[in-house]
Amino acid sequence: MTDIVDELKWRGLIAVSTDEDALRKAFADGPVTFYCGFDPTAASLHLGNLVQILTMRRIQQAGNRPLGLVGGATGLIGDPKPNAERTLNAPEVVALWVERLRGQIERYLDFDGPYAATMVNNLDWTSGLSAIDFLRDIGKHFRVNKMIAKEAVSRRLNSDAGISYTEFSYQILQGMDFLELNRRYGCTLQTGGSDQWGNLTAGSDLIHRIDPETVVHALATPLITKADGTKFGKTESGTIWLDAELTTPYAFYQFWLNADDRDVAQFLRIFSFKSQGEIEELERLTEERPQARAAQRSLAEELTTLVHGAEQCAAVVAASKALFGQGDLAQLDEATLGAALSELPHAKVDGLLPVVDLLAEVGLVPSKSAARRAVKEGGAYVNNAKVAGEDTVPTAADLLHGRWLVLRRGKKNLAAVEVVGG
Repeated sequence: MTDIVDELKWRGLIAVSTDEDALRKAFADGPVTFYCGFDPTAASLHLGNLVQILTMRRIQQAGNRPLGLVGGATGLIGDPKPNAERTLNAPEVVALWVERLRGQIERYLDFDGPYAATMVNNLDWTSGLSAIDFLRDIGKHFRVNKMIAKEAVSRRLNSDAGISYTEFSYQILQGMDFLELNRRYGCTLQTGGSDQWGNLTAGSDLIHRIDPETVVHALATPLITKADGTKFGKTESGTIWLDAELTTPYAFYQFWLNADDRDVAQFLRIFSFKSQGEIEELERLTEERPQARAAQRSLAEELTTLVHGAEQCAAVVAASKALFGQGDLAQLDEATLGAALSELPHAKVDGLLPVVDLLAEVGLVPSKSAARRAVKEGGAYVNNAKVAGEDTVPTAADLLHGRWLVLRRGKKNLAAVEVVGG
């Protein structure tokens, strides 16, 4: 596809826009300078943010100039949450998170050539602004009745928590961002999630009030929903972060590998940079041979490489295979193996115990008698080696990196034991 609007629509990345035809013409006349903002409300971005980052990357690759905004000012205030007031973080914490998020975003954009990206911080144009100037020059262009009508605000107004003036003012600050970027860089498009639509239009409305002749646009991506009703980007262990210290590359890889067949087509279109033909072929394979999980494996490898690098992806693929007997567990580095085992049922034991005890302790079997039966039937493994007898006791030489044993019952039931002491 040569038309970026058509590509975004095919990928399901346009939920709403201010004027699609006008935006299409702006891209055709291009290049368009556009921005997306990210608030430092945590030490890392997560999968929901990745939707926006990769959308920016697609629009840049189509020949447009991105501005990646990290909200050093808006991060001090906080976008209104649906049900409760945000806890304000200390300025020094916000400043640290600004730098972390900036580094994460920079990995996905191109900072060279005619469409080079620029990183910006809205603290640069708000820190020196007095309250009087803010109210006179910006606040006077906002109408309270329209501000109250914004979904996030109205929801809070109708809740027991109410809303503070601080969070109520958030949309004014974000609106000022678009105005300032329009003045400084000629920015004419803001992108974001559909849950931010009120904030996106606050900026375009402000620009129109100050200069009715200026044409600007807003484009929102849809919120991603999963077929099973659970929230996208979360697992039983919590949010999937882009920072490897918060979500290991192995857990990141497994999130995509375990994607529901009903969701993987949507995920491919939103996150993959494969062509339409390649994606449609993977969709076909999912329909015809779902057990092969070709689409999930392709997506997991592509995104783990994109986010964590080819070396880390190769390591987690090797770990994933080795756990199921398709590789040598002893060859896995300690960090990768530890990350993989943390995703399994696991237990700590004091000293080396008989295998039947370990199988029961970690929950692979309901009892020691069931463990003996599994061993007798040839269905019990330690570090991918079949357990020979019911009285087998692992030795110190069996411990992976001097501490772990990988237990398996049958082909797919895995667990980990960490041996301490003894």
